[in-house]
Amino acid sequence: MKLTRAALRLPSWHPGFTIIELAVVLVILSVLALSVLPVAELSVRRAKERELKSALWDIRKAIDAYKHDFDSKALAPGGPISGYPESLSILVDGVDDAVDSSTKHYYLRRIARDPFTDSAVPDEQSWGLRSYASPPDHPQSGDDVYDVYSRDPGIGLNGIEYSKW
Repeated sequence: MKLTRAALRLPSWHPGFTIIELAVVLVILSVLALSVLPVAELSVRRAKERELKSALWDIRKAIDAYKHDFDSKALAPGGPISGYPESLSILVDGVDDAVDSSTKHYYLRRIARDPFTDSAVPDEQSWGLRSYASPPDHPQSGDDVYDVYSRDPGIGLNGIEYSKW
């Protein structure tokens, strides 16, 4: 007895997809994936920019608080004559109080890292430092830390260079 489709009760057509249907689905999926990649890259860049802005804000607030305490004579004498900290690490390590040498003033818990720099660089060295004596259009390090800036040469989503934030 010969087995036929009718004897096995199989449909005359084969269930499944044709190669053309599979190719169309793959093209649609690849177009969707390619449209998601730029959005994902943009969201990562936005997150880094938000982190950069927050880190700059925190460090600058700490530098300003140090300067305020120096001007109000709350800190022990010493350091640069400008009244700004000698380095960023002083803001973490603390500075002796002018009245009670057993008390220290702390301004930061840790130095935030520039999110756009290489991870092999220590946190404090990830920032560009500007001295009080350096001109604003050409920041240079010196005896004190008046300001910090990002060393990344890139331009932010707002059209401003990261070094000028």
